[in-house]
Amino acid sequence: MITGIKGTRLRKAVAVAVTSGAMLATGALTAAPAQAVTKPSIVAKGGFVMNNANAKTLYTKAADTKLSTGSTTKVMTAKVVLAQSNLNLDKKVTIQKAYSDYVVANNASQAHLIVGDKVTVRQLLYGLMLPSGCDAAYALADTYGSGTTRAKRVANFIGKMNTAAKNLGLTHTHFDSFDGIGNGNNYSTPRDLTKIASSAMKNSTFRTVVKTKKYTAKTITKTGSTRTMGAWTNTNTLLSSYSGAIGIKTGSGPEAKYCLVFAATRNGKTVIGTVLASSSISQRATDATKLLNYGFATI
Repeated sequence: MITGIKGTRLRKAVAVAVTSGAMLATGALTAAPAQAVTKPSIVAKGGFVMNNANAKTLYTKAADTKLSTGSTTKVMTAKVVLAQSNLNLDKKVTIQKAYSDYVVANNASQAHLIVGDKVTVRQLLYGLMLPSGCDAAYALADTYGSGTTRAKRVANFIGKMNTAAKNLGLTHTHFDSFDGIGNGNNYSTPRDLTKIASSAMKNSTFRTVVKTKKYTAKTITKTGSTRTMGAWTNTNTLLSSYSGAIGIKTGSGPEAKYCLVFAATRNGKTVIGTVLASSSISQRATDATKLLNYGFATI
C-alpha cells in the first residue's frame, strides 16, 4: 500500500501516465484511419470487376458500353455446350474440311485440328479455350446446333447463345458468331461479359478447362490409330503471372483490340472481371492485374 505525500505524488503520476497513454492510444487510432485504396487507371476502353460470391460491383469503367468482344465470345460458346441436356463429354466429333477451310479463310486462331480425326467434346472445349481455336468453336456449333444443313445448325447454335444471354438478363449483349469473328453485330459490355463468365464458372468442367495452362489431346485418326496433338497452351498469361488466377479467356481482333475475362481466388474470395479494347497483349494483362489487386483490396 502506498502512503504519505510521496505516495500521493506517485498515484498522481501513475494516473497521468495512464491517462496520457489512453490519449496516445486513442490518438493513434483516430489519426491513422484505414487508407483509402486508389481506383486504378487502365488503358482498356472498358473494365468491370465484381465479387463473384454476391455479384457486388467493385470497379467500373465504361462498364455498360457496347464493345466488340473478340474471342472472349467463346466463353458463351462453352457455356452453351456445357448446358446441353444429357451432355456426353466423351462423344466423338469428326473434324470436317469446312472447319479447316474456315480458319484458313479468316486467318483465325486455331487448335490445328486435322480433317477426318475424331475428337471428343471435352478435347474440343480445351481446343476452344486454351489456344482459342476457331476450328474447335465451329465443330462445337455444328455439333450442338439443330438443323438439316451446317449453316442452319450454326445459326441455331448462335441463337442459343443469344437466348442464354437473355436468360441472364443481359440487355447489352448480342452474338452473331460462335467465335467472335462476327459480321459487325457481335458485341457485349465489360459488365455483361463478367456475368456470363461468372455463370459459366458454376460448371466444374468449365472451371477445370479455363485454369489449365497446357493440354495435350490424343485424337483418333481416319485409320483408327491414335494421334498425339501438339500441346495447346493457354493464351491467358495471368495463369502464370498472377497468384491465385483461375481463368478465364483472352480475346483480340482488329475491332476488339485486346480483351481479357479474368478471375482469381485468394483467401477464399473470388474476384472476377473483364477488360475490353486494351492496347496490347501485355497491356491487357497489366490492366487485369491492376483490377484484380484493386478488387481484392476493396472486397
